[in-house]
Amino acid sequence: MEQYLTHTDYALWEVIVNSDAPAIASASAGTEGPIPPKIAEQKLARKNEFKAKNTLLLAIPDEHLLKFHGIKDAKSLWEAIKARSEGLDKTYDRFQKLISQLEIHGEVISQEDANLKFLRSLPSAWNNIALIIRNKSDLDTLSMDDLYNNLKVYECEIKGQSSLNSQNVAFVSSENTSNTNEAVNTAHEVSTASS
Repeated sequence: MEQYLTHTDYALWEVIVNSDAPAIASASAGTEGPIPPKIAEQKLARKNEFKAKNTLLLAIPDEHLLKFHGIKDAKSLWEAIKARSEGLDKTYDRFQKLISQLEIHGEVISQEDANLKFLRSLPSAWNNIALIIRNKSDLDTLSMDDLYNNLKVYECEIKGQSSLNSQNVAFVSSENTSNTNEAVNTAHEVSTASS
């Protein structure tokens, strides 16, 4: 979307990045509403904001439009779209960075607590799988890498793909390989059965 907008109409991309939304002010006794544009520059800013927001909305599939309907400006809409499309890899990388920063500042987080926080940070599409993993007895000893690899097995299911790609399974840790292998075999059997 960023490439499309910067190529077709860079002014719209600037509106999204810089949040040129019309100002909100008190219209009368406690009510808020947009200030009517008074000069040509304000009218152009309002037009660009409207066009940018509508362009972003046109890029969203119809079945997801209701999730974004209440967003008032193009910048907020863009941030919501980016947050919604963040995949497992980016979530894991971001979480690992946070854990590392906490460790640098002397904060120690137990393995179980880190795993639970990571599972809670996943988008809502992961709720069922996160619930299953949260109820596993070895969550307190499962490394972050093994947790990530267990989740990676299910990523194609979450994305709605019907087959399991071998590239989606990467084993980083050699510990707990029997548990990880069991999860992979189970996930593969479920994937094959659903196909």
